[in-house]
Amino acid sequence: MRTVRAVIVDDEPLCRERVRTLLAPWPQVVVSGECRRGEDVVRLVRSTPVDLLFLDVQLPDFDGFEALKRCGPERAPLVVFVTAFSDYAVDAFEVHAIDYLLKPIERERFDVAVARSLAALEEPGMPPLAERLDGLLRTVRPSSDLDRDRLLVRVGGRLVFVRAADVDWIESAGNYVTLHVGREAHLMRETMARLESRLADLGFVRIHRQALVNLDALRELRPDEDGEYLALLRSGQALAVSRRCRQRLEAQFSRRP
Repeated sequence: MRTVRAVIVDDEPLCRERVRTLLAPWPQVVVSGECRRGEDVVRLVRSTPVDLLFLDVQLPDFDGFEALKRCGPERAPLVVFVTAFSDYAVDAFEVHAIDYLLKPIERERFDVAVARSLAALEEPGMPPLAERLDGLLRTVRPSSDLDRDRLLVRVGGRLVFVRAADVDWIESAGNYVTLHVGREAHLMRETMARLESRLADLGFVRIHRQALVNLDALRELRPDEDGEYLALLRSGQALAVSRRCRQRLEAQFSRRP
């Protein structure tokens, strides 16, 4: 019986312990390491033989997708993603034949994922893992200039691309953001800070802690009765501008052609 070397990656000790416990009935799978940060798993995969990776999507430094990018899909082991969010790119996992587990992990579903992984390691009968991982990474973390200005959102049972240029403003909603596109609103699993960094070169600027605005959608800065300013958008929406963000907003707007 072949020994499969597995690594568990999760920043929560209880979640790592849960995976380890669920692996107990699988003697052919040996846990050879545990990691809690993305940089740790990148270092481990590059230096140590690993057959199977239980990889949490959300990590303290960068997410599991970024960890795989840095490892290089051609070097990455077989991956079972773990996520607490049932609507977070699940369709993409299925499309690219990459297995995933939802937290809290159920034993029956876990056993299915392990059985699939062992079968894939013994008899690879699907497109190469590197090819499937590359397709998944391009879907959930687009990096080309063409895809950089498109945002992936879930609409019903479909994954739909929204052009950043069509977005009027973005509202923080805890671990999610809401994309406001005219009269439509789309919920997206992403942090405001990471989205702000990604869209900075596309003309998006923060106007207060919970709002990011597309400068192309901005029509006017108007003072209110208290001497504060409102940002008036092409959609007719009026948004408060914090004092801290006002100067940066004016500077951004003045530099535009």
